[in-house]
Amino acid sequence: MIALVCPGQGSQKPGFLSQWLELEGVRDHLEQLSAAADLDLVHYGTEADEETIKDTAIAQPLIVAAGLVTGRLALTALKGQDLILAGHSVGEITACTLAGVLTDEEAMRFIKVRATGMAAASAATPTGMAAVLGGAEADVRAAIEAAGLTAANSNGGGQIVAAGSLDNIATFAQNPPAKARVIPLKVAGAFHTSYMASAQEPLADFAATLSPAQPQFELLSNYDGQALAGGQETLDSLVAQVTRPVRWDLCMQTLGNHQVSRIVEVSPAGTLIGLAKRAMRGTPSTAVNTPAELEELTEALSA
Repeated sequence: MIALVCPGQGSQKPGFLSQWLELEGVRDHLEQLSAAADLDLVHYGTEADEETIKDTAIAQPLIVAAGLVTGRLALTALKGQDLILAGHSVGEITACTLAGVLTDEEAMRFIKVRATGMAAASAATPTGMAAVLGGAEADVRAAIEAAGLTAANSNGGGQIVAAGSLDNIATFAQNPPAKARVIPLKVAGAFHTSYMASAQEPLADFAATLSPAQPQFELLSNYDGQALAGGQETLDSLVAQVTRPVRWDLCMQTLGNHQVSRIVEVSPAGTLIGLAKRAMRGTPSTAVNTPAELEELTEALSA
């Protein structure tokens, strides 16, 4: 079994889609996704600077679009393989779409509502996130709660991301848990916490207009790392994900239980493979960031 995984916000880099436009059909696909999101994703993926693509309202649609473009190509290379799909945070929308729950157009319209709502929620209150590296997990979680923060992302490999008010983040960073380091992250807000509640209602309203399909592959939930059984359950989970923590550690635990033979991360790749190298030691991995890396994947599978 091969795991196809999709990264979340913060993985984007300036110009990361440039080489993909050299492939036949990619520009057309990206322009179709741009029309659905009402954003020039060709520009943002090739010419826009780092500061511009950090904007939540741009970053989220860009990451999903990149994942769909490169994920479709990866699925062609992986045809005939036994697959399991998962995505981190906004990448879960990419994974659900590659699994067939939503169409590409529906996914881009969905992410536009999500990104706009989360950007507005972030602007309403000064909040942020900080990575906690090391320490005993129980001690780290207790310290995060005592600081008035939320363990918003549990990424495995000794990494938990705390989220909440900037004041609480600053105080927490000055008083880290035992044997741990606290590193404030350059993000716009406290994602996957109650601070994002105002973004959830419009997303739920939009989701109610969709008719999700059954997943065509096994698809893991960020909520508990378990398989999502049906289309409506998957869509409901995507809406709830806005305010509830991401348990990527549990997703990797499930991938380990399945004894996956390879992890393939779609563009912009690297983050999830990096986490897997610590938590799933010895599992071969492929980052699909360029057409050359996609070709290397095809050759590896043939061998």
